[in-house]
Amino acid sequence: MKIQKILFVSHCILNTASKVVMYNDEEMAQEEALRRRFVHAALDAGVQLIQLPCPEFTLYGTKRWGHTSNQFDNPFFRSHCRKLLEYPLMEIEVYMADPARFKVLGFVGIDGSPSCGVDYTCVGPWGGNLGGREDLGSLAADVRLVKKAGVFFDELEKLLKERGAVLNRTGLLASEPEKVMKLLV
Repeated sequence: MKIQKILFVSHCILNTASKVVMYNDEEMAQEEALRRRFVHAALDAGVQLIQLPCPEFTLYGTKRWGHTSNQFDNPFFRSHCRKLLEYPLMEIEVYMADPARFKVLGFVGIDGSPSCGVDYTCVGPWGGNLGGREDLGSLAADVRLVKKAGVFFDELEKLLKERGAVLNRTGLLASEPEKVMKLLV
């Protein structure tokens, strides 16, 4: 019997309709090209893709503004993430309990995401009401990528550690396209 490879992926890798609307056409095109390349390569390699839930979509739906991880780094959002991860963690346990049949390759997130960033997340001083603010330009300019996980993947890592599970993980990032492809080998 052939061992089936399993890979858990951020929700928007398989459903881009769940993403925050982006207005940078070039950035969107680069991410979309890499997303399609990755998904096709995974399917061609016989990798089974399991979609993780989107913590932002399940709280705010489709009409949400972009956030930074600073906004999500609170006990309420972390609790929401932990609840969403209960079922996927049980799936992982079931697959890992049968190594003769399954190999869990790990996780793929979306680098830059405040939730699903793996290697990079966005930080910045967002917060408050947008109306009447004269400093929106400087606030937007202060948003930047930093080398750390987003809140959802940080909670995932903690929950895996609690269970003694160590799995590979990487993030899809247009400026580093080969790192996500390495997980399929």
